[in-house]
Amino acid sequence: MPLELSAEAAWYVIHTRPKCEHLAAGMMQGLPEVETYCPRIKFQRSTRRGKVWFIEALFPSYFFARFVPATSIRAVRHSPNVIRIVGFGDTMTPVPEGVIQAIRAEMEDQLVKVVHVGVKVGDVVELTEGPMRGLKGIVNTVLSGEERVKILLEFLGRESLVEVKTTQILTDHAPRAVVAGRD
Repeated sequence: MPLELSAEAAWYVIHTRPKCEHLAAGMMQGLPEVETYCPRIKFQRSTRRGKVWFIEALFPSYFFARFVPATSIRAVRHSPNVIRIVGFGDTMTPVPEGVIQAIRAEMEDQLVKVVHVGVKVGDVVELTEGPMRGLKGIVNTVLSGEERVKILLEFLGRESLVEVKTTQILTDHAPRAVVAGRD
């Protein structure tokens, strides 16, 4: 028995190959009567080679597409980098319009939102530069507009306060948690 497809346009979640969300959304955007929404975040992260900017999908391997299943399902399913349309069993599950609006509001109507992942007192951080590289400590004080911090380090059997630039530390804060207001 063939699956009955809706003749109403609705938002659906599209599962893609890893790191291909924006590519799939861009290709699908060219399809007639298909609208896509792939929110992404841009953030800076300390790495061993210094601070580096990253752009990633807000929902890794997923984006949203609005289309009429009765007329566009085949084109959507067979778009480059698409694995499947998310659903339960054989039923595609539409996403309520309010959910898309809430995500757009959280993203401040930007496709790529710049997220600043800061440090605060009590955070556990790792030094990425200098002779104490690799040591972990606890942020004790945030100085001069978050550009410098004092870290409590245990080194050679005693605790010491060390002042470093925020560019020289690596935090465990998740950028997606900052967007959701959980950090």
